[in-house]
Amino acid sequence: MRIALDAMGGDSAPGVNVDGALAALVNSPDLSVDLVGDPDVLDPLLSAAEFDAQRLRVVAASDVVGMDEKPTEALRQKPDSSIAVAWKLMASHEVDAVVSAGNTGAVVAAGLRTKLFLAGVRRPGIAVTLPTMRGRSVLVDVGANPAARPGHLLQYAVMGVIYAREVLGIESPRVGLMNIGSEDTKGNTLYREAHVLLQESSLAEHYVGNVEGRGLYQGEADVLVCEGFVGNVVLKVSEGMAEFLIRALAEDVIGQLDSERDKAMAALKDASRQYHYREHGGAPLLGIDGVCMICHGSSDARAIANALRAATTLQSRQVNVQIVEGLAAVGESAGVTGGGRPS
Repeated sequence: MRIALDAMGGDSAPGVNVDGALAALVNSPDLSVDLVGDPDVLDPLLSAAEFDAQRLRVVAASDVVGMDEKPTEALRQKPDSSIAVAWKLMASHEVDAVVSAGNTGAVVAAGLRTKLFLAGVRRPGIAVTLPTMRGRSVLVDVGANPAARPGHLLQYAVMGVIYAREVLGIESPRVGLMNIGSEDTKGNTLYREAHVLLQESSLAEHYVGNVEGRGLYQGEADVLVCEGFVGNVVLKVSEGMAEFLIRALAEDVIGQLDSERDKAMAALKDASRQYHYREHGGAPLLGIDGVCMICHGSSDARAIANALRAATTLQSRQVNVQIVEGLAAVGESAGVTGGGRPS
């Protein structure tokens, strides 16, 4: 598998991206990486490293999309940006995947511009893995599609179920619809209509109904679907609350245990590590014909290496093949109509 890594994307780019790529190559002998970015910056970082030039190469890109730039405007003004070039490589079948810790909006927008969708997919969605009281769950979408339609949410459920089963190992994922109440009549038109679609779809036996926000971390469903605006708010609130709780616990509890402080802090860090984004590497943009992993902007080398590994897992588990089959099964109830090239 060859992956285009946006070497210039992220808060600590390009150093962590280069280090992450080198680490991934050591642990994955069948992996090859294209570092997309400015050769004048990347070549010196690689000068002291030992690697197979056939498996790690630099692909030139003269521009960088900043984290605070408007995605569509930046892509229009910077057609040779590292994000745009990475997507062009996948569109031309030169690579099998794109991985980026850069501007999330630009990564998604560049992908949508390629129209590189799987057959039947109307709009791709970003899936994130979250911890719950019962294990791990998948939330789709967290920002790719803030103006979703009911059929999009049904497609996200199909894609989320396949991802949860094949990547997270959940044998029979339960599906829930994020909503403001559990009753059938709750929510706006989008969620009421999506609720009916899910009840009448081939996923009906796995559908547990509407799930309120508090049910997310209680593990009431293994796959939760919503439109991108709500999903992004949920994700950002979750990140902030997790950081707050860890700091509060450290200050209010561990701070009082002077004799056991080091031991308690080490235990707390170990416990929280399994929930940290760097362990999962990134969030897949599901529905793309290929693989796209979107990493946190503050990703370190370990997170980048894990994102590259996660991309290989998606391919090896044939997630895209199963998504196409799953969408065909739900048929016209999801508004599925052609499109995309065969996987």
